[in-house]
Amino acid sequence: MPSRSRFRVLATSLVWLVAAPAWGDHHEGTSLEARLQSNERPAEDRARDAGRKPAQVIAFLGIEPGMTVVDLIAAGGYYTEVLSLAVGPQGKVYSQNNAYVLEIRDGANDKALTQRLAGGRLPNVERVDREVAELGLAPDSLDAALTALNFHDIYTGRGPDAAAAWLAAVYRVLKPGGLLGLVDHDGNAGNDNAELHRVEKQIAVAAAQAAGFVVEAEGEMLRNPSDDRTRNVFAPGLRGHTDRFVLLLRKPSQAAEGVGQRGGSG
Repeated sequence: MPSRSRFRVLATSLVWLVAAPAWGDHHEGTSLEARLQSNERPAEDRARDAGRKPAQVIAFLGIEPGMTVVDLIAAGGYYTEVLSLAVGPQGKVYSQNNAYVLEIRDGANDKALTQRLAGGRLPNVERVDREVAELGLAPDSLDAALTALNFHDIYTGRGPDAAAAWLAAVYRVLKPGGLLGLVDHDGNAGNDNAELHRVEKQIAVAAAQAAGFVVEAEGEMLRNPSDDRTRNVFAPGLRGHTDRFVLLLRKPSQAAEGVGQRGGSG
């Protein structure tokens, strides 16, 4: 008799097959929220929307059709697909992961992203399997960047200098006036936030400002006051419902000379 794990694999494959018509039918004139509810998206993604509120996040960040954007540390590509729908056929999405992200958990992210893009489902998406500092994109070339629930791993896992270098690399590829959306699990001062997979908002703000970004606004759509920020973000009942900040960071239209270069090469 087949194992339960084999049944789960089969079910996941069927979900992707059902959710994979040609992307070319972009539903022009419909809202992003309506497009996100379409059966063209995987059911697993749609189930995560209630906790992630992607339409609200994208609207808050000002990401619009025709933009060229990058999903930084895209993992399996949940936000890659959201961005693909948001920028539309005239836009462009780079889906970036480094080798570590693609290899962890027996390559789960690599497999998921490969499956997501199979058969040209998202023709405006290009995979970039390199470090952020090695994107290969021209300086001042992107309208926007987004990273969701990743900055804490950079800052607490690799240290403040690595976080500074990462932000500097992002700053370089953004156009003057370009934006970076940074979403993460908020943490409390004095806690072991590395263990909890969190980062204090103030730390993220200070690091972004040191890299030259201006904090233009903070979104409240993912705030959850019932999360006291003392538990691991993967704790039962908490995952997907943490207290998260959403920062809208802007590269100044007239960037100061040398700003964005202080973090080194990554």
